Amino acid sequence: MVQLYNLHPFGSQQVVPCQREPEQICCGGLDALFVASGCKVEAFAVQGAESCQLRCSFSTLGRVLRMAYSEVGDYLVAIEEKNKTTFLRAYMNWRSKRTENSRVCIRMVGHNVEAPFCESFRDQMSIIEIPLSEDPLCISCCPMKGDLLVGCTNKLVLFTLKYWIINEEFSMWDFERSLIIHIDNITPVEISVCVGYVAVMSDLEVLILKLESDPTNGEKVKHHPQKTNNQLQQTEDVSNETSQLESDFVICLKPMELLGEKCEQSGISVKLESTGLADEKAKYLNVQQLLYRRFAPDISFYVLSDNIKLHSLQLLPIHQTGLPPDGKGSSQEKELLSLFCFFSLPHVGYLYTVVESVALLSVYWYPEKAQQAVLTPQFLHVITSQSLQCFTVRCSAAVAHEEDLHMDTTMKACPPVSMDVCALRIQLFIGLKAICHFKNHIILLTKADPVSEKRESPKRLLKDASVRRRISPVAEAGWNLYIVNTIAPLQLYKEMVDYSNTYKTVKTQSCIHLLSEAHLLVRAALMESSRLEPAEKAELLEAFKESCGHLGDCYSRLDTEQSHLALPYYKMSGLSLAEVLARVEWMEDSESQKYERGLIFYINHSLYENLGEELNAEVAAKVAQIFHVAEPKQLPHVLCSPSMKNIDPSTALHYLKKLDTHESSTVLVTLTKAAVALKMGDLDLYSNEMKSHSEVKLLYGFILEPRLLIQHWKGQIVPTELAIHLKETQPGLLLTSVLGLQKNGKIGIEEADSFFKVLCGKDEDTIPQLLVDFWEAQLVACLPNMVLQDLFFKLTTQYIWRISRRQCPDTIPLRTAEDLINACSHYGLVYPWVHVLTSSDSLADKNYTEDLLKLQVLWWKKLLPDLCQKVKCGGEKHQLYLSSLKEALSVIAVGLDLRDFLNVLPEDGAAAFFLPYLLFCSRKKSLP
Repeated sequence: MVQLYNLHPFGSQQVVPCQREPEQICCGGLDALFVASGCKVEAFAVQGAESCQLRCSFSTLGRVLRMAYSEVGDYLVAIEEKNKTTFLRAYMNWRSKRTENSRVCIRMVGHNVEAPFCESFRDQMSIIEIPLSEDPLCISCCPMKGDLLVGCTNKLVLFTLKYWIINEEFSMWDFERSLIIHIDNITPVEISVCVGYVAVMSDLEVLILKLESDPTNGEKVKHHPQKTNNQLQQTEDVSNETSQLESDFVICLKPMELLGEKCEQSGISVKLESTGLADEKAKYLNVQQLLYRRFAPDISFYVLSDNIKLHSLQLLPIHQTGLPPDGKGSSQEKELLSLFCFFSLPHVGYLYTVVESVALLSVYWYPEKAQQAVLTPQFLHVITSQSLQCFTVRCSAAVAHEEDLHMDTTMKACPPVSMDVCALRIQLFIGLKAICHFKNHIILLTKADPVSEKRESPKRLLKDASVRRRISPVAEAGWNLYIVNTIAPLQLYKEMVDYSNTYKTVKTQSCIHLLSEAHLLVRAALMESSRLEPAEKAELLEAFKESCGHLGDCYSRLDTEQSHLALPYYKMSGLSLAEVLARVEWMEDSESQKYERGLIFYINHSLYENLGEELNAEVAAKVAQIFHVAEPKQLPHVLCSPSMKNIDPSTALHYLKKLDTHESSTVLVTLTKAAVALKMGDLDLYSNEMKSHSEVKLLYGFILEPRLLIQHWKGQIVPTELAIHLKETQPGLLLTSVLGLQKNGKIGIEEADSFFKVLCGKDEDTIPQLLVDFWEAQLVACLPNMVLQDLFFKLTTQYIWRISRRQCPDTIPLRTAEDLINACSHYGLVYPWVHVLTSSDSLADKNYTEDLLKLQVLWWKKLLPDLCQKVKCGGEKHQLYLSSLKEALSVIAVGLDLRDFLNVLPEDGAAAFFLPYLLFCSRKKSLP
């Protein structure tokens, strides 16, 4: 059964001052309430919780059998009966009906209004007569477009709402008959339409259709000729035979649920007939069946009774609202996000999602027989003969999961649509007969049964003397029409949060369930943000964050399979890591305190993601204590987080010494101890820890935790104290370690370059020797993800730059040219002419000699052809390439004879470019 909470979603109530017993009621828009009785309709303006005033009244052609209101177009449509004949009429501009005797304009649907009559139409109610070939059985208005759907026997007729601009001063609404949907073997009892989706319901069957403009799939539009008299006679004969058969036998079809293409197995044929002037102008070209569901009758009843009939069919759209692009019309442009379909049997209701995929969301089991129900984005309101019931719905959850790409990740979360629904309230209300809903108002029609006429009047939700004074004298006849105001979502949310506190101490799923309901309530309210005031929206957003914090608390403290959801909920709450930790209930005996998986998961991810939050020493010590107790093997990783930089080093070392080496990597613990020892200034401890493992194992430790060397803080690369110390004492180990990180995908190419520049205190344009050493190490290692040509170019550019500017390296290079030649095939042998250059007085310095040797073994083998090609291609660095090439040729032309110089020039080079250098080489010997 559905879980029941004793909450208070219903607030104050008032009595509608109607004069006669209502036969039909409907409502909608911002303030419209219509009450039909006999041949008269009263229109009331509902404003606020205590105001319901008669706006106008008007007469109808006959008794109103059905009526519906459309906010788009602001019209009322009614099926009326007079002399056993039914009529369909739409009432436009009804707000201009000042008095009952005011003039009224009556016109046929699609009738063109001539200009001379426009002025008189402006301030008059307009009645549109809509003739049909068959009697209308039911009606529905599209809540987003205002289109009108009319149900007749074996067919549905769609009228498109049109906004006609007659002239600059006058415009009007009208209908255009656009489509007929022929449906065999089903007689509609209720229908619902919403932007191309149509739901049809008979006593025991429900069919959902999708009208599409794409002609490639589905049943295409056809023109159907009218049946001849002979065909009609045959149809009547078959119908009579069927009736005779049903009078002799009770035919019970088995229950059935078909989705998508399987709906064709239902035996119901659906055909489209365009009623426009040309097929190519038809709005809908084909139809698809999305859902067919059939229920089995109770065979204990010979005649189909109300105990087993379907009721309350409804399509509910969830949409975004914005101004229309052309600025015309009285309604706002609405974009459909999701669509839901609800229908109900007397004892169970069904809620489906329709747009992305047809699926059953929720099943509602009522504690007693339901007479009618209305679905809203927040609730399902159900009436029985004795009570008004309020159930939760999963509409906002379904929209969140469908629309947000980050949902169900570490970034965002939302309660699942599969979560059990619950009843928030079952309010005693005797004699309920009908219900409708708009905004935060529930309209209830009550009428006492003949047996209970002498009983007391129905109980009030709010006993107010002012309400009693407004009760009509006719109320004594045994009927009343009430407006029950639902309380504001924010107020109900606070009550649900307070109610959930009763479950905190026992740590059950009920706490999560109720807080999830509160979260979805706020989500649903925010989906209607177009109707919210800025202050109200701000309060709801704050409540949304608060609800995320509450759910984060639940998943972090309770032992559940969904404990990982603590992370996304805390993220959505906007709480910092320190604020979350402040919500933890600490015990005096910290060693015996139990920490659940959700809290550990959240802290671990938060520290790993480098959120840019520094924990103070006290909070950082608590984090270390948590992982010491709950996840000791993660402690070294936790201590390497930049957020933990303020922890007392002695505290960190205390917990590290307690680690069991079997639970964590020995080398990782060793490196972490060494890093802590540096912070303490204990170089002896540091040296002992570093000597306890070989460099190969130390390299493995750095790969396990790169943050021992490289950290990120607010988007900036920050070398650690350990990295700075290794730069001075063991640069080879540092270089090899960073190379290992890059090889294992722990650090990118540009990130590594930036790291060495920051480590050496150089700006972006200055290349330290340690970075050059790193590039040479990359070339020797032959990393698979490296682009060799880029690496060649970076090295040769730096060699040329230092040689041309007589710039010495800032540190001693770790590899000589001979080391590189022996270790890497990319470095070639030294040509004899290089010795001429290296032996000259201008290049006597050893540093220049090494740079030139490295340049030669790279340049002539790899880079000269590539550099020449880059000069030819131009681009942003054209001048840099050209300058580098000219400087290199100038230096080489000094030391080479003409034959050697010709050997190094590219074969496809332009002679005019190289001619000055050739002339210089040929004339050198003639110079004194």
